[in-house]
Amino acid sequence: MKTRFLISIIPVLLLSFGSAEAQNDDSDWDSLTEEQQQVLAPYVDNWDTLPADRRARLAEGARRWADMNAQERDAARDRFSNWRNLSDDQRAAIRDRYQQFQSLSPAEKARIRDNFQRYRQLPPDRRQQLRDRFRDMSPDQRQKLRDQLRQRQQRVRPRANDRPG
Repeated sequence: MKTRFLISIIPVLLLSFGSAEAQNDDSDWDSLTEEQQQVLAPYVDNWDTLPADRRARLAEGARRWADMNAQERDAARDRFSNWRNLSDDQRAAIRDRYQQFQSLSPAEKARIRDNFQRYRQLPPDRRQQLRDRFRDMSPDQRQKLRDQLRQRQQRVRPRANDRPG
């Protein structure tokens, strides 16, 4: 379930990466490349009625899609399928967690990304053990573990401004 959660958050992240460009992009249909128009063909009839930020996000997504190889496209389809199969509550929870992540400091974001990469490098059976252990904890135990891990990382990796010059 945790893996499914992590995989399902990727479409949200991908959509958000295009949001900065969405602010500056004039995405009328004729300004799209031929590849973008092919991907976005289902929207052609109501393209002009979509909000500008949505058009820009869709255009950016179509641009990224055109740049993907077949394996990347298959993975994207799987993630999108997983996203569609989530309940509204699960999607809302993912969006909330994403907003929480966005509000973190760059150092805290880097810490989370590093932890996730280390987790992904573990053997599958070890990842399952960790998921099972975490699932069986009470909310208080989970928070205590998070706090302990955060403290341990701060001792192991002092921040750049804490290092001796």
